[in-house]
Amino acid sequence: MPSLFLSNPSSPSSSSDPPNDAVPSPSASSSSSSDMWNYLIVPILFYLSKDLSLAKAETSTPLLLPSQRRDNSSAETLSSASSCTTLDPKLYYRPVIGILSHPGDGASGRLNNDTNASYIAASYVKFVEAAGARVIPLIYNEPEEILFEKLELVNGVLFTGGWAKAGLYYEIAQKIFKKVLEKNDARDHFPLYAICLGFELLTMIISEDRNILESFSAADQASSLQFVKNINIEGTVFQRFPPDLLKKLGADCLVMQNHHYGISPERLRNNPNLSSFFKILTTSTDDNNEVYVSTVQAHGYPVTAFQWHPEKNAFEWGSTMIPHSEDAIQVTQHVANFLISEARKSLNRPPPRKVLDNLIYNYSPTYCGKAGKGFDEVYIFTQLQPRI
Repeated sequence: MPSLFLSNPSSPSSSSDPPNDAVPSPSASSSSSSDMWNYLIVPILFYLSKDLSLAKAETSTPLLLPSQRRDNSSAETLSSASSCTTLDPKLYYRPVIGILSHPGDGASGRLNNDTNASYIAASYVKFVEAAGARVIPLIYNEPEEILFEKLELVNGVLFTGGWAKAGLYYEIAQKIFKKVLEKNDARDHFPLYAICLGFELLTMIISEDRNILESFSAADQASSLQFVKNINIEGTVFQRFPPDLLKKLGADCLVMQNHHYGISPERLRNNPNLSSFFKILTTSTDDNNEVYVSTVQAHGYPVTAFQWHPEKNAFEWGSTMIPHSEDAIQVTQHVANFLISEARKSLNRPPPRKVLDNLIYNYSPTYCGKAGKGFDEVYIFTQLQPRI
């Protein structure tokens, strides 16, 4: 510090200064040095203290509500706050999603061993509700005319996970899928989400090959998603994901896998029916380092299929492998939001009374989480009660 403030040896001396050859007394030298330091340091300390005060004020500024700000934006915000945003008349803000029930009780017969029983895990219902829609159960083994009447009350469909790949369940899923395509061909934007088993069913139906699936070791596994190189995510389920979350999806285990079957990218691309219908968005790797397709989206239809389980992160607790971090919950929410944003584009405006009569709220969920595995809650359907 002293080296920065050296006195100038050429500065003229006053008449009271001692002659050049005189030796100043120690007290005079000390006094002169002290005065010089005071003269130099006081302004510097004042300047630094002012800067520190400003910096402290900037870092401690509280978050202000629009009404608390004193700039021009405050007046603009307050003036516009008196009127609500005009809703898009082309969108439907009371969407309903049909969820196809799956054979069994969801608990290997522990809850209900009726041969006619079918179920929907409550996590799928909560998943839909969390994004702003309601659910009508499409009970797979109820009279077909009733099931397809219910299909006219919804604005989109969800195929759940499970195990059934044959018999009546496969046939009903195939017919519903055909109906989804017909609705979209008739210019009614009608989305379909297919999760885990749902993905596998679509693979079999579209390829027209019931043996197309391959074996993978991805049961009870948290994983990442690897985006296909140069993929354009505009218009896909990932389009509204924040950039940092997209990055984390590829590096962190934010999604839940629970399947023994799937399809490799090579097999999907080599099947003309599948490659012309779907584009691959992501792949994942199983416990044996084998790569399988984990997310696909249709080229010309609002159809998205997931080999993973977007609903589990927020709403299932039976497995310790399910990710529950804040990032994982954001994944669930963004995926749900996309489905319902697509459903709002549907042209269907079902009669309110018929919707109320057929909503899943007419049934009660069964808590089965005490078993410590499987689902936490399920809706079980045993009596084929037409509600149309």
